[in-house]
Amino acid sequence: MKITLLLTGKTEEGWTKSGFEQYLKRLEHYCTLDVIEIPALKQAGKITPAEQNKAEGELQLAKIATSDRLILLDDRGKGFSSPGLAAWIEKQQVAGHKRVVFLIGGPFGFSEKIYERANEKISLSQLTFSHQMVRIILAEQLYRAFSIIRGEKYHHA
Repeated sequence: MKITLLLTGKTEEGWTKSGFEQYLKRLEHYCTLDVIEIPALKQAGKITPAEQNKAEGELQLAKIATSDRLILLDDRGKGFSSPGLAAWIEKQQVAGHKRVVFLIGGPFGFSEKIYERANEKISLSQLTFSHQMVRIILAEQLYRAFSIIRGEKYHHA
């Protein structure tokens, strides 16, 4: 199973970029991983949030194949414990999905078209994080999930 992290906006802060890259490197041992960054819209300050969502949604949809399993990182999504996320990932592997795409949206969430296309929504927390932080948290939790699946000692229950 290939995992794609589809990110809206670029990682600007050096420390967040460094942390994100550290977990991406660790994940290489467990799965085929691809990261796609969609640049922030240049005219974002001049359009409404709904127009921004729609424009970002079109760019996001262009990167998603019809056969992809699309997972939105959304505050209204299903929450997991770390072992629960590991079990969910194992289930995705067993189901034979060729590519699972985790989509982190822009500052105003997702367009209606993206919500319609999504196969699932998951939440990393009931707290709100910056889009930069979500990248690190998602990468770390994916790494943790794979270490749980393999019975390694990274996760201490």
